Amino acid sequence: MKPQRIPDLTPEEMDEHQRALFEAIAGPRGGVVRGPFAIWLRHPDLVEKANALGNHLRDATSLATHLSELAILVTARFWGARYEWYAHEGLAAAAGVDRAVIEAIREGREPDFDDPEQAIVYRVGRALYRAKEIPDETYREAIGILGRERTIDLVAVLGFYTMVAMTLNAFNAPLPDGAADPFA
Repeated sequence: MKPQRIPDLTPEEMDEHQRALFEAIAGPRGGVVRGPFAIWLRHPDLVEKANALGNHLRDATSLATHLSELAILVTARFWGARYEWYAHEGLAAAAGVDRAVIEAIREGREPDFDDPEQAIVYRVGRALYRAKEIPDETYREAIGILGRERTIDLVAVLGFYTMVAMTLNAFNAPLPDGAADPFA
């Protein structure tokens, strides 16, 4: 693993605003602030807005949790974002994404899907990451399967977690102590 480029803030380094944001972010995350939020905490306005958007995408979109988590895994794998994968692999499995699908994505293989919604989420993400657009046929399928609102939400999830992945990779965000590299 590469050395962490931006060390986590200590409580003594945080100003009042950062401490309040730390508490708000840590609450739904088991009392810890890691990954991109630990990096963004050095820029309080950014972390505040990113946290609000992340909370919205996690809790208030039209996408079911298993579809959002699948989209996050597709993103993490595309970017090779180890922390993002670490943070979401278990969530995806708990939400109902089949372990065989998760393993295929982790290994860079084409998964076999029984669920057409999961299949189109994967294909939309893969298309955007590979071709930087959604081909017309795939777009029509996405609208037919997911509808317009869920397709918009899917692209928003893919975009937000791309920002997460880029942050993690740019600053060499570490895995928690003892966590295995999922892509090794």
